[in-house]
Amino acid sequence: MNVVTTVIKSRHSVRKFKPDPVGENVIQDAIECAALAPTARNVQPWLFGVIKEKQMLKKIAGFADNGRFITDAAVCFAVFGEKNETYYLEDCCAATENLILALQAHGVSSCWVAGDKKPYADTVRTMLNVPDKYTLVSLVAAGLPAEITIVPKKVQKKIQFFERYEEK
Repeated sequence: MNVVTTVIKSRHSVRKFKPDPVGENVIQDAIECAALAPTARNVQPWLFGVIKEKQMLKKIAGFADNGRFITDAAVCFAVFGEKNETYYLEDCCAATENLILALQAHGVSSCWVAGDKKPYADTVRTMLNVPDKYTLVSLVAAGLPAEITIVPKKVQKKIQFFERYEEK
């Protein structure tokens, strides 16, 4: 293994965080890594929000049906995409993954919360004063882990094939 695959293999979704803050250098590095994600035609249709204020985290958590734990995160990143760009979803999902892996490399755990096509997407966008040309793609709650639950992944031989797929 190398450092990149070690970071990828060590990443797990975390929903319980310590109250400790995440350093500004870590936040900036994670956003820089997010912005280096591959993007169709190099459009880079993203906008990254950083939310640390506890009342705002609580409001966002109240809207996100599967993100109540955002309330206790040290920081929540909101990834927005220019909705009129053809590949905004793919591009912003790649950026979200880069963000998550950069955080993991710094020892900061996270959990991806869906945003695209969710009923609260426009509410969160408006609450954060983001222009209408953007749509919420993802929320990433992050912080130092208070608890890590490791859920087993599918066995690799059941999720891959070579050349042509055949029923087993």
